[in-house]
Amino acid sequence: MARWLTVGAAQLGGIARAETRAQVVDRLLALLHQAHAMGVELVVYPELALTTFFPRWFMTDQAEIDAFFERTMPGPATQRLFDEAARLKIGFCLGYAELVADAEGEGGRTRRYNTAILVDRAGTIVGRYRKIHLPGHAEHEPWRRFQHLEKRYFDVPEPGNEGGFKVWRAFDGLLGLCICNDRRWPETYRVMGLQGVEMVLLGYNTPVHNPPAPEHDTLSLFHNHLSMQAGAYQNGTWVVGVAKCGIEEGCEMIGGSAIIAPSGEIVAQCATQGDELAVARCDLDRCASYKTTTFNFAVHRQPQHYTLITDRKGAVPPD
Repeated sequence: MARWLTVGAAQLGGIARAETRAQVVDRLLALLHQAHAMGVELVVYPELALTTFFPRWFMTDQAEIDAFFERTMPGPATQRLFDEAARLKIGFCLGYAELVADAEGEGGRTRRYNTAILVDRAGTIVGRYRKIHLPGHAEHEPWRRFQHLEKRYFDVPEPGNEGGFKVWRAFDGLLGLCICNDRRWPETYRVMGLQGVEMVLLGYNTPVHNPPAPEHDTLSLFHNHLSMQAGAYQNGTWVVGVAKCGIEEGCEMIGGSAIIAPSGEIVAQCATQGDELAVARCDLDRCASYKTTTFNFAVHRQPQHYTLITDRKGAVPPD
C-alpha cells in the first residue's frame, strides 16, 4: 500500500520593503505554475510570504505596522492565487501576517498573528495555525544590526482559540502546520505526533546572523536541518520546511528549503538563495514503519515521567 502525495517546497528569495502584494503574488503564481508542470499536488510557501520580514525594523506608527497585515484571507491581492490554485487543482500552505479585528473569544480585542493556512485543491481553507514560539524581543535594541521584534508585533494565540498544534485530515493524510522558530522545539512535533501527524508543513525566515550569539552564525543552516530532521524521525512524519532567503533589505537569510522523510533523511532540497521549487513524491504510508516500531508511542512512552515538561517553564537546577 502507498498513499502518494507530490509536494513542492516553494522557496522565495528576498522580498523588498517596497515590493507590492501584487508583485509578490506574481512570484507565488510563477512557482505554482512550475509546480503544476511537475505534477505537484501541494505547494508549501514560506512564513510571511507576502511581505518583507518587517520585524527587523522598530516602528511606532501602528498604521505603518498594520500595512504589513492581512485583514481577510483571501483578500483583494491574494484572491487570484486561490482562484488559480483551484483551477489547477493544487492545494497550498501560505504564511502571512494576520490582523483579526474584534477577535471573537478574546474580549473583542484586535489581535495580530504570524499565521499559516492550509488550502485544499478546491481553494478552501481547511486549516489555520497561529505561531506560538515567537522569537526575538519586544523593545528596541539599538545595538543590533537589525531588530527581531516578533514579540512586539505579534500575539501568541490563546489555547482553544485557534491556538495549539493541530492536525487536519487533508490530502488523504494527517497534516499539521507550524512556523519558523516552532521547528526548534521538540514539543511542536511531539504534540502533532500524538495526533498521528504524517506531514508537517512549515515556513521560515531565518537570518544567518544571530546578534545575541554570533558564534552560532556558521551553524545556522546545520541547526535548521538538525531540528527538522530530528522532528521527522522522532515522530515518524514527513517534514516540509520552506525558506524565504537570500539578501532581503540588507539582511542575509538562510535557504536550505527541504523535504524530509520519516527516516530523517532529506529527499529534496533547494540549491539556490532565490525563488526555487524542490519537489518530492512522498508516500504517507512510509510513516507507519516508524510509528509502529521504534516510536510506537502507546507501547513505549512513559508520560508519567515527563510532567516537568508542562509543570515548569524555565530550567531550575537541582539543590
